[in-house]
Amino acid sequence: MKYLCLGYFNPQKMDARPKPEIDAVLQECWAHMKEFNASGQVIVDAGLELQTKCLRRANGTMLVTDGPFTESNEMIGSVFIVEARDIEEAVGLASLHPSMRVGAGEQLGWRVEIRPIHHFQSSHSEAN
Repeated sequence: MKYLCLGYFNPQKMDARPKPEIDAVLQECWAHMKEFNASGQVIVDAGLELQTKCLRRANGTMLVTDGPFTESNEMIGSVFIVEARDIEEAVGLASLHPSMRVGAGEQLGWRVEIRPIHHFQSSHSEAN
């Protein structure tokens, strides 16, 4: 089964730290990426930029608004998808992600949410 893992952070806590300190923390993250990816069960791992757009329909019209959209102190900073037997194995894999291995993540509000996903694939054989 595939699991979507959402990596959250607190931008206010990150912004309150000097840039060299944040750069050092992010450099430490890269040291853990090899072990995380070595599991062979990471399908994709992507960091997200802060710029967001939201599409929604209202009164028959599509509206585009700028974000972020949550009223929370947290934002999603990364997403990754893993393949695992069950959610316990997915938790074990997510625990290898740098956001859970780097000690400074605790002070920066880092956390990971893990959710089972349904995977749909389109068939291109119907085209033409």
